[in-house]
Amino acid sequence: MKILKASNLLRMRFFLFLCAISLSFVSYSQVSQVTNKNQLPDIGVVASGSISIDKELLVGDALMRQLRGQAPIINDPLLEEYIQDLGNRIVANSENVKFPFRFFLIDSKDINAFAFFGGNVGVHTEIIIRAETESELASVLAHEVAHVTQRHIARRIEAQQRFSPIQIATAIAGIVLGVAAGSSDAVLAGVSASGAAAQQNSINYTRSNEQEADRIGIQVMAKAGFDPNGASSFFGKLVEQSRFKSAPPQFLLTHPLPEARVSEARSRAASLPQIYAPPNLNFHLTKMRILARYYRNPEENITLFKKQLKNNQYVFREAHEYALALSYLANEQSDEAEKIIDKLLKKDPENLYYHDAATDILIAQKKFDQAYSALSKQAEQRPRNRVITLNLANVAIENKNYDMAIELLKDYLLVNPDHLLSHQLLSSAYSGSQRFLEMHQTQAEIYALLLAYPRAIDELQHAYNFAKLQNIEKQRIRARIDQFREAQRRLETL
Repeated sequence: MKILKASNLLRMRFFLFLCAISLSFVSYSQVSQVTNKNQLPDIGVVASGSISIDKELLVGDALMRQLRGQAPIINDPLLEEYIQDLGNRIVANSENVKFPFRFFLIDSKDINAFAFFGGNVGVHTEIIIRAETESELASVLAHEVAHVTQRHIARRIEAQQRFSPIQIATAIAGIVLGVAAGSSDAVLAGVSASGAAAQQNSINYTRSNEQEADRIGIQVMAKAGFDPNGASSFFGKLVEQSRFKSAPPQFLLTHPLPEARVSEARSRAASLPQIYAPPNLNFHLTKMRILARYYRNPEENITLFKKQLKNNQYVFREAHEYALALSYLANEQSDEAEKIIDKLLKKDPENLYYHDAATDILIAQKKFDQAYSALSKQAEQRPRNRVITLNLANVAIENKNYDMAIELLKDYLLVNPDHLLSHQLLSSAYSGSQRFLEMHQTQAEIYALLLAYPRAIDELQHAYNFAKLQNIEKQRIRARIDQFREAQRRLETL
């Protein structure tokens, strides 16, 4: 489902908002350091006087909302669940965790990953495609989690406190907007704009941050049960691939990885107990789902996957068969897709990847009752599971059973209020049932999740007109408008 884009005006406001945040950091830091000027935290010390945890959460939430409106974030329940579960394993074995983490995927063929305020970690899909094992992917997540738990952004602001407020405002705005754009060029431009001295300081501080993230990340991934050699293995591949290229992978620009650091990663892994992490089916299903749905066209994928299956070029045959089924479905060959998925489900009847594909096939064949029956059995075993619930809601919408979809989605959103796809599906259900009051209210929540509070307020004003004589509902709408206005003011005063 297409994600709504933020307007240029919104982007400009957000840039000014970032500058305001940067200036407020400087002011706070200057006051707090009056009696202890220029003292920086030692490497490994997490505490920082530049920004409180509460403010970090507020800023992180605002950045995430902006990112939803600008970046090609993948709103795929299966992929969301996989990357979040994998990230949670890393976080559960980390220290200094101050808040819940959110992991998300960006549809991009640039090899990159990034972390920012409030425990938000973004991973480009190309990282998963290039990783050969789950341990290699886990090494990237562990590295980014370490950046967050060590509060490197806050510490970087503290390190730059001696430069002028406008230099820091420009640098931080450039850094964060570069993250939002997935562009290392924007990051470097923001840093260089702050002056030569600040630039050198930034380079030195980045090196120490990267080394610390390496050290902690490798330890954490080993504690989580992954092969600690995954870090040096993955980073080594990137360095090797860039050896004879004028433009190295983006990951190497935003995460400096000279060969010496790859050697250091090998040494650190060698000092830890060796762990055998067997090949993981879900990792390979995730990789093949990305290839089938986001890379190349269906006809090319069908040819490629059939060739690889014929030549035994796979780790799990099931993953390649699954990708072939998705490609057949995308090519409107649902009968061919059904043959493959039915066979896979007989082998592994609880696998959510196969149930998701089976649902899409049955929807394409207009077999809504059969799809509902199969998903309902799974829902009994896994209530409120993201994949099952949203598939059930999708089946209900396609079958014009809007009341069922609305009930499912409202229940799910009670626990997951920031889930964009659920709001989009709910809006479609309200529209289909011609419940325009609720549709405009839901659209308002969507715009709020994209940091577009003025448009959210406009939607609520439309909803107010549909409320007519429903006085209690009018009071709720007015209260929500007040909340959005307060959220807008809060952004401007951060």
